[in-house]
Amino acid sequence: MRKAYVLRKCNYLNIAELFRKQGAVVGENNRIMVRSSGNGPCLVKIGSHCSISSNISFVTHDGGGWVFTEEMPSLQRFGRIEIKDNCYIGIKCNILPNVIMGRNSIEGGGSVIIKDVPANVVVGGNPAKFTKTIEQYEKEILDGWDEQKPQGYFEDENGRSRCSSEQIQKLKDKDRSLLVGHLKKMLINSILWRESIRA
Repeated sequence: MRKAYVLRKCNYLNIAELFRKQGAVVGENNRIMVRSSGNGPCLVKIGSHCSISSNISFVTHDGGGWVFTEEMPSLQRFGRIEIKDNCYIGIKCNILPNVIMGRNSIEGGGSVIIKDVPANVVVGGNPAKFTKTIEQYEKEILDGWDEQKPQGYFEDENGRSRCSSEQIQKLKDKDRSLLVGHLKKMLINSILWRESIRA
């Protein structure tokens, strides 16, 4: 079966099965939007309840050894990548070999992860550096959501202690028009506010 055909059949909920067949270790209840587990899938381990955005590079092979290959043609260097449970990896991150991302960590979009990330922190940048604790980020995001959440959004989740990735996506799809309408209204209000300041 051709690779392109296999990838077309995959989505963010079932691509984990393809990664497992390629040799990666992948937990349960993940949202994986990246389409490749890298050039060494057997060196990639992803925990459970992780969200991995698109355009992520899992770099398990250090190609820099090339400069020594005239003297040592067989020289290779590989390294493992491990993402512990409940992590979020933002869009366009590059994860280099021999890196462990601690449980409950957030790697901001565009980050280059060159060393281990402790548990319960947010990192970002090139190279990725500590920006805040997970508790600080939670407060920041909850304060903003209180102002932004549309009335009636995700009413069906009330009373649930935990939702699976599939349940969350179904609720998001169901309430998408409610959220889009609310965000358009916020954008219009923001534009009107800016225009009133300029006047």
